[in-house]
Amino acid sequence: MFLVTGATGTVGRAVIDRLLAADHPVRAITRRPESAGLPASVEVVCADLADPGSLSPALAGVRGVFAATAGTEIPTHDANLAAAAVAAGVERLVKLSSGRAGDEAATDPIPAWHRAGERAVRASGIGWTMVRPMGFMSNALHWAHSVRETGTVRAPFGQGRIAVVDPADIAAVAVAALTEPGHAGEIYTVTGPQPLSPREQTETLAEILGRPLRFEEISPERARAELLRVGVEPAMAAAIMALRATALESFTSVVHPTVEHVTGRSPRTFREWAFDHRNSFTAV
Repeated sequence: MFLVTGATGTVGRAVIDRLLAADHPVRAITRRPESAGLPASVEVVCADLADPGSLSPALAGVRGVFAATAGTEIPTHDANLAAAAVAAGVERLVKLSSGRAGDEAATDPIPAWHRAGERAVRASGIGWTMVRPMGFMSNALHWAHSVRETGTVRAPFGQGRIAVVDPADIAAVAVAALTEPGHAGEIYTVTGPQPLSPREQTETLAEILGRPLRFEEISPERARAELLRVGVEPAMAAAIMALRATALESFTSVVHPTVEHVTGRSPRTFREWAFDHRNSFTAV
């Protein structure tokens, strides 16, 4: 049995799908099982990473855990989950971390939270693997509404380049670490095959959609205001903007061969991802 946290998120759901495709039994934890929307073959249980007492029943009989935690409580949630997993006799835990967690100069909140979470997992004594994606191709879905309505992509830091990766490739690496021997104690920095700026991603989307798109670089202040407008908490909005700003650093544009090394195949390109998700950018 494999337990997945963050099961309704982009990577968590991809991990579940890959585990099910390989006929592994899967259990998912969520605070709201009634709205999880997961496949019927997934055992969905109610648990809260902030409540250690709720985790013990969810971990009964579990061999491996995929830990996808988010927000300001990442260190606490990772520590609670790792401690409960050790108590339950879980063999391994694969943590979805941040690509910049290994950069000690990265003191902005999100990599700092994940770095603290990683320390808690290591300190627990469980067999661990860290998966550190540099950036998600799926973040481009945040542009879908403006592409559909106005043919425009609006983003800050237009020249910043990140070696974004398909969440399906992140899941492939995570599942290999969960289900195959030889991954204990490994840190996998995961990227796609090339660094891309928002402007370059816009150009690729335009080619896939077969219509012109305009890229408009907006100020960080405007981007932060948009996050607040859609309900993101101020502390999280500030953390997201700090992470976005790191696209201007060279660290985020480095391509790592991890996907091919772990899975035996090349990582998918942004063009392939965009083609698969083209309907999200098409007016209905």
